[in-house]
Amino acid sequence: MVSRRTARISALTAAVAILVLGSPLAASAHVKITPNTAAAGDDIEVTFRVPNEEEKANTVRVEIDLPTKTPFAGAEYAPVTGWTARIVSAKLPKPIKNDGVEVTEAPVKIIYTAKPGYAITVGQFQEFPVALDLTPDTGSVEFPTIQTYSNGDVVRWDERTLPDGDEPDNPAPTLYINDAPPTDTESGVTINATNQAASTASTALILGTAGLALGVIALVLGIFAFVRTRRP
Repeated sequence: MVSRRTARISALTAAVAILVLGSPLAASAHVKITPNTAAAGDDIEVTFRVPNEEEKANTVRVEIDLPTKTPFAGAEYAPVTGWTARIVSAKLPKPIKNDGVEVTEAPVKIIYTAKPGYAITVGQFQEFPVALDLTPDTGSVEFPTIQTYSNGDVVRWDERTLPDGDEPDNPAPTLYINDAPPTDTESGVTINATNQAASTASTALILGTAGLALGVIALVLGIFAFVRTRRP
């Protein structure tokens, strides 16, 4: 027969295990653009990487704003399975010369909508490849992005990353043209790319979790040893 004392120890062990295993391990991710550098005047191909950061909702809509003060001459999107897409264009207040080409109308937005069963779910990300014509001759351009979830939540990725690399909570994907990317920014860097800051944070998270687990095991063993010494 299991003693009441042993039962209490088993219950404590189970509760601690649930506490450790139930702790969130994933570090926060941002909407990124890859590559995050380009040369003025070039036709380029970039990819927007959108992660799902909510635990109880899926990403069903992604809206990417293209620059209007220093616009691209054109934009095209690659088909993404399970998603529809459309490009919104608008006439510019004044024609803009871009590498000798007069631009009177430019793409200002790309809107992606998930079909049923294809939303970005928990722990997943989706990549949206885009082709952009005639990169503007400027320092950098931002692509404010609106991410809409199935529960109605909306996240706006529209904050500017500081020149020193200090990244805000919701940084806008940024393409650096004449300016050099900040040394510490994560903007435009994917998990597979070299990213010392992200790697260090992930390593620290893993080590911290492992340390917590070992501490809990030591605590349980100590309680068990104490109870055994107290037995008649």
